[in-house]
Amino acid sequence: MLTAKNISYWYKQQDDYLFKDVNLSFDSGKTYAILGSSGSGKTTFLSLLSGMDKPKEGQIVWDDQDIAKLGLTRYRKTGVSIVFQAYNLLPYMTALQNVTTAMSITHAKQSDAKKYALTMLKSVGIDDVLAKKNVTKLSGGQQQRVAIVRAMCCDAPIIVADEPTGNLDQATSKEIITILQTIARQQNKTVIIVTHELEVAHQCDFVFELTDKKFQTIIS
Repeated sequence: MLTAKNISYWYKQQDDYLFKDVNLSFDSGKTYAILGSSGSGKTTFLSLLSGMDKPKEGQIVWDDQDIAKLGLTRYRKTGVSIVFQAYNLLPYMTALQNVTTAMSITHAKQSDAKKYALTMLKSVGIDDVLAKKNVTKLSGGQQQRVAIVRAMCCDAPIIVADEPTGNLDQATSKEIITILQTIARQQNKTVIIVTHELEVAHQCDFVFELTDKKFQTIIS
């Protein structure tokens, strides 16, 4: 379980906080949406959950350990995989190479990384021909699928996705969230999505909306 305990965050002045005393829990096998308008602080909150930044007050706890004490670098390497809105794929590599390189860096426990990566890519509609293409030759939806598989294959129990459908059309967006739901359920992972799109959020099991510096549960 991943838990935010009494989390507060601000940039310069404590009384000008983005959010304060936030307490939220995220279970394995479930999908969660953090919904909010642009500038509301939802991406900052995701950066705290993913160990990219530290809260000003409070703790992020994973498996009963404060991730700050565990070490943020260690947590990012073993506990969490990030899917970026801009994909962040290596443009000089194929889809397959992007996945297997990430697996190597994170020491994923697969005896045949290439075979496993191809299987996972195929499961999201990237066949062997597409897998061997340079990622710049793929569509936006295909690149996002590759980015998701890269996160899937790194063995991390938590996947966080920052606006994973922000550059995609409505039909492709729905497919991407369905893929993330399947990953959560079949691989028992915690999947947390930041979005400003209500339709995307409503596909998830739980929705927390950040508005007026406060989180409220709108789907549970």
